[in-house]
Amino acid sequence: MSTAPAIEVGTRNSSVPGTLERFRDLFNSLDAGNLNKLSSVYSENVQFQDPLSSMSGLDQLTRYFAGAYANVLSCEFEFGDAVITGEHVAITWVMRLRHKRIRRGREILVDGMSRLVIRNGKVTYHRDYFDAGQLLYEHLPVIGRFIRWIRTGAA
Repeated sequence: MSTAPAIEVGTRNSSVPGTLERFRDLFNSLDAGNLNKLSSVYSENVQFQDPLSSMSGLDQLTRYFAGAYANVLSCEFEFGDAVITGEHVAITWVMRLRHKRIRRGREILVDGMSRLVIRNGKVTYHRDYFDAGQLLYEHLPVIGRFIRWIRTGAA
């Protein structure tokens, strides 16, 4: 990852860099015990989508993350450079995850990208793109071997 925090294109939106920094900080400190921090970054009517679910509103997002983080031992993100166009942001990341139910708590790496829309200093839209197989299916006892075989055999 390079040292430039963001590449801005087009019209500058002054609230975006600060909100993006809070977004990065949030995801490197978030756990099941501090989900109240979501409101510092997300709007009440946030739209969220990832390969596993889709929801509307901060309350639904908080419940989703409560379930997602319930068995997390640790989760850190290495963020790449953000590309910012006005209120639209694209940022790549690598998630380093240790989860009680995935690989017996051993660390896994998941590559992904987030697309954000930031208005009035809050994230109003957040869509994550990642390979659900890399997160979950590759680590299941029987099917995981098959999926890993397909990945390496097809390459």
